[in-house]
Amino acid sequence: MNFLFCLPINGRHVMKKWLFVLLLAGISTQLAMAQDKPRFWDDVQVIKAWDKIYYPPEHPVLFIGSSSIRVWHDVERTFAPYVAMNRGIGGAIINDITFYLNDLVFPYKPKQIVIYVGDNDIPEATATADTILIRTKALLEGIRAKMPEVSILYMSIKPSPSRAKWMDKVKAANGLIRSYIATQQNMRFVDIFTPMLDANGNARAELFRNDMLHMNSKGYNIWKKAILPYLIKG
Repeated sequence: MNFLFCLPINGRHVMKKWLFVLLLAGISTQLAMAQDKPRFWDDVQVIKAWDKIYYPPEHPVLFIGSSSIRVWHDVERTFAPYVAMNRGIGGAIINDITFYLNDLVFPYKPKQIVIYVGDNDIPEATATADTILIRTKALLEGIRAKMPEVSILYMSIKPSPSRAKWMDKVKAANGLIRSYIATQQNMRFVDIFTPMLDANGNARAELFRNDMLHMNSKGYNIWKKAILPYLIKG
């Protein structure tokens, strides 16, 4: 089971931790009985169990998406004045986030949603830039169907050195999504692609960890600067 959060370990939380263990035991029983589970079903059940113990804040700025969100470990501290909450899932593609909207988005009644997803769609041989646009539209329209007024920040797909051979697809997908979002209300396209390039138009390796896919603190500082002007307080 892939734990998405660091559990607090101090005396105050001992009772809650035991309750969490009991909840996980019940989930494990369900898992053993389940067959043909959707992708990341286990992860989502852990999140839901966690929410029963440590109640989520009311109307947070909700960060959702793939591993670049999940491993942004200090997102809630970094954006504490905005009451931020992280609900990323490592390895997710766009359709996974759409599938779990009822679990990862709607229950929290966020005042704003920050999205980073699509990176893992890029290597799919059958996924073109148009495919990624169609999937992204389905995700955004799925949110809009239930939350027509919520503010949405969509972060562009980043230029990862390990995926340099798909750079043209990334650029094309970003361009299509930017054009679509420009037609929507209360929705903003945040370009984190351009500031992550060097003078020659290549991904800046110093922004990434050794895998050249996930970012280090320098990379996240660029993201922070890009989205801060658009975050909603209160």
